Amino acid sequence: MPLYEYQCRQCQDRFELLQPMNVTTEEIAKLECPQCRAINPKKILSIFSGQTTNSMDSGRTDCATPVG
Repeated sequence: MPLYEYQCRQCQDRFELLQPMNVTTEEIAKLECPQCRAINPKKILSIFSGQTTNSMDSGRTDCATPVG
């Protein structure tokens, strides 16, 4: 399950929730801010990083390093 980041529309507190990928907008609207208990937080863009290895590759691939 992915970790989603939200921001409260009332107090501006940011919080994270582990949720299934198919969470609906109706379900998000029912979420409660852990700080002020307001509902309907704004889903915000989170930065993520990944790392992959390939059997043909002797090292690691860093997704943050531009290619070219």
